[in-house]
Amino acid sequence: MISSELVNGIIDAGKKAGHEISGGYIRGMFGFFFAEGPVYNFEDAKKSDTAKFARFHRGMLEEGVYLAPSQFEAGFTSLAHTTEDIEKTVEAAKKDIYVSLHPEAPVA
Repeated sequence: MISSELVNGIIDAGKKAGHEISGGYIRGMFGFFFAEGPVYNFEDAKKSDTAKFARFHRGMLEEGVYLAPSQFEAGFTSLAHTTEDIEKTVEAAKKDIYVSLHPEAPVA
């Protein structure tokens, strides 16, 4: 399933880079949180690092990937997305996580 490949690929990239990241999907709807452990409710979601998500989101835009602008919103895949699209997105996330979330990366 496209959504699982996307979510698991980005979570794996974040964890390999040393970041606390969790996410989930239901069919074509998905989301991510820069937070430890699974996020089950709003109380869990409020513990996430919104500044880190903002840097990640900006970096993904620079890579040509348009995600929901807040980790409190959902993203969507569709039948138009191919395995190649997902692979490119995961590769963009790997690069972005290294560049945008590096400790010396600008916070702007």
